[in-house]
Amino acid sequence: DELTSKKGNRNVVQNRFFTKTGRFELAPVLGIVPNNPFVKRYVGGTLIAYHFSEVIAMEGAFMYSPDLGGQDLKALTHTLVNIAEEGSGEVNFQQPLDKMIMGATFAARWAPVYGKINLIGERVLNFDFYGTAGIGMLAVNKYYASYDSASETGTSIPDQPVEKKTEVPINLGVGLDFFFSNSLALKIDARDYFYVDEKPQYDPDTPQTEKRLYNNFIASVGFGVYFPKMQERRYDF
Repeated sequence: DELTSKKGNRNVVQNRFFTKTGRFELAPVLGIVPNNPFVKRYVGGTLIAYHFSEVIAMEGAFMYSPDLGGQDLKALTHTLVNIAEEGSGEVNFQQPLDKMIMGATFAARWAPVYGKINLIGERVLNFDFYGTAGIGMLAVNKYYASYDSASETGTSIPDQPVEKKTEVPINLGVGLDFFFSNSLALKIDARDYFYVDEKPQYDPDTPQTEKRLYNNFIASVGFGVYFPKMQERRYDF
């Protein structure tokens, strides 16, 4: 009949069991900065968003990465410093290091893709895909790693950073939300902080004046909590 026909023609992807419009989202996340070859950066943070519609939202993000001194150094840093000293005896060689400490952004979020995954039987997992773009602030500690015969690894950095800088980066990112309920979602997020600064300076006696593009890529996972409570649905999904 006519009613059955209308139900049969319904686009099931539009039948959301949750809605975001008019709701806030609070998402604690944990992540890493995988594209820094010289230092390890582990990140914790919070994303806060307000959803004007199912597609458009504005968000603020705060990220923090603790500075653990010499414990942050990756194997490549030790290798380069030791090669410079043992291979050529270049005692003036120093490996520049940039440690992201804090990042904060204000961005627009666009979620054009919504879908469902049929897991087992009648269990359906809803998800959406989003992109972000905005500007923000990035705090960076700069160090120079050098050869140190007294160190077990042969490498050391100063107890305090040589320079602390605050950059104003452009922030671009993408993410996925997997919704477990009307108020809880698993969030997988990846975002890049782009900024321009001086090129690395390997010789302390030769000041560097040229510029280059830097980026700190953060990959994170967390849980998004949506509030206030979603309005009651008017029909079955």
